[in-house]
Amino acid sequence: MIVKAREIVIFLAFCLTSPLILSGCAAAIVGAAAGAGTIAFTKGGLQAVERYSIDKTWEAALGAMDEAGFLIINKEKGPVFTRLNCQTAGGKRFYIELSRIADNLTEIKIRVGVLGDEPLSREILSKIQENLKREMVE
Repeated sequence: MIVKAREIVIFLAFCLTSPLILSGCAAAIVGAAAGAGTIAFTKGGLQAVERYSIDKTWEAALGAMDEAGFLIINKEKGPVFTRLNCQTAGGKRFYIELSRIADNLTEIKIRVGVLGDEPLSREILSKIQENLKREMVE
């Protein structure tokens, strides 16, 4: 999926003209510039950027939770931000946040517990990515 140049220009213009949110946009700008597939585990959380709409990524996340047998405790869905609060069969709680960067560019944040769990976070992300790829084939 190709991100339209116009969308990126609008996004960058918005971020550069909004000093109050510039620090929050800096990571998104870097992620968008670096392209999809950018993954970083920092401060206990895993962040990734994928070239799919927030709606497709939401469906992929729901499917991944179902396939893994994880319990969804709470769902919050909006047009630019979504959040899933979940729990593993072993009782570990985690959340998945999706933020719309552009029409076909979504940031995924995964946080397990208070301190984070990188292996489990990467496993959850992998399941979401598998569902996204599967959707492209279908």
